[in-house]
Amino acid sequence: MTVLVIVAWVVGVVAVLGLAFLVTMRTKVRLVQDLVRRMNRRVLNPRQLRTAGSVGAYASVVHHTGRSSGAAYRTPVVAVAHGQGLVVALPYGPRADWVRNVLAAGGATVDHDGESFQVTRPELVSGPEVEDLFDPGERRAHRLFGVTDFLRMRRA
Repeated sequence: MTVLVIVAWVVGVVAVLGLAFLVTMRTKVRLVQDLVRRMNRRVLNPRQLRTAGSVGAYASVVHHTGRSSGAAYRTPVVAVAHGQGLVVALPYGPRADWVRNVLAAGGATVDHDGESFQVTRPELVSGPEVEDLFDPGERRAHRLFGVTDFLRMRRA
């Protein structure tokens, strides 16, 4: 085999895997979403938490309490300011643990753009209600990955 054939084969495999990932995320295949969430929790979230919530950071931090355990958790999220609150896209849908914790508690503390504040009255909303709050790049990512669920929270 020549190097060109090997490179073409590797590119093809990566393309097929990428397409499979995209399709399974768009169609909300639970097994794939759970695997991605676990990887994010163990690998990406700790890195993201180093800067999340600070001025100019891509991500904000939601401080929440476990529904059963009572343990304190910090979860990085992409949030946009909206009036007197925030809206967060839910790429894994409303069944993510942090979302269920915030809904059960009726609120949380959020670090966003260098400021820390309490949020209350969390509610699940659909994309058409809030999609225009996100920048064009985020909206494209939402469409690409089939993100249709959002969490709206109001400042206390």
